[in-house]
Amino acid sequence: MGHSVPRPVAPQDGQQQKVAKRLELLPEEAIYLVERGSMFCWKALEDISPRMNGLEEMEGAPMSVQQVFAEMIGTEDLTLEKYQVFAYLKRLGYVVMRTKAPSPAYLTAAPHVPLSVRTSGWFSRLLAAFTGTFSKVLRVFRRTPEFWRPGLFHHGLTYSSMFKSLRVIPSGHSTPLQVSAPDTQQPSIYDIFYNVYKPATPFKKTAPSKPDFQIVVVNARTTPMPTLSELTDLFDILPELPTPVPRRRIPYAEQKNTAAPHVPTQPTATDPTTTPSNPSPSLVHRLFWWALPTPPPVTSAVPIRRPNPFAILKQGKKMVVVAAVDAGAISFFSFRQGGFEEFPMA
Repeated sequence: MGHSVPRPVAPQDGQQQKVAKRLELLPEEAIYLVERGSMFCWKALEDISPRMNGLEEMEGAPMSVQQVFAEMIGTEDLTLEKYQVFAYLKRLGYVVMRTKAPSPAYLTAAPHVPLSVRTSGWFSRLLAAFTGTFSKVLRVFRRTPEFWRPGLFHHGLTYSSMFKSLRVIPSGHSTPLQVSAPDTQQPSIYDIFYNVYKPATPFKKTAPSKPDFQIVVVNARTTPMPTLSELTDLFDILPELPTPVPRRRIPYAEQKNTAAPHVPTQPTATDPTTTPSNPSPSLVHRLFWWALPTPPPVTSAVPIRRPNPFAILKQGKKMVVVAAVDAGAISFFSFRQGGFEEFPMA
């Protein structure tokens, strides 16, 4: 726990002022260590009476656990609910960090920059418009292998194009919300406060990686359910989750061998020369690539399994965890952003 902070050291005997690093704790970290009995906390006193023998070297008075709670709860945006969530996750072995750095010396994971912000420059927009126009002009002169299909009737030959034609209502999370924001809008209570890493994550405090979970802490008795606008604001600053890897199907013969390991099996010899490889394009294809059709890629004998759409819909594209604290009872709720517009189904 704690983080290194450079602090100036008082000079001695006419020496120049030096800067030394020292370990400092956040309020929730200090309360957690005092509560479990791993650390004593002292409160600084301005003056100590000289008549008190044996207290000349004492710089403060020892603090009880109750006094530590009273002194530190409410400082640096820490509430009792946020500390209870912090202590609960720490006891389970998770690594808990602040999302927003309370000081410049506190290192946090790099925030996610939305794509709309990254491509909002005038040069990026100009480059995208130029490349889009050039690709449309090039597509007219480029001959495709399916040139016999007329362009007007090509859109209704697959299920995906048919379902796309039937959509009369705009869908997708890129569609702006038709919700008018109030004139005097207050800052939302649903703000990400903690970055949480799993116990098995190789975590480095000097270079925090992307967190496994991002948690919002609210008081269940005073905070209503999040609105659609609040959830949209949360999802806008979150990165997309990776696509779940499809499960590997074990053949029946391999399952039988696993169930009976005492039966020896003869390994099948594989020919390394049968590995498919894409042939290098000829000189004519490299010179006139814009007029000749692209040769189909050579596929391997083993089919590539596509991810299950139901697993993707269950996981969601983005996720945020809301910790609702009700008088000490903590409940975790996972809100996910679905991607139903990417899978046209009946």
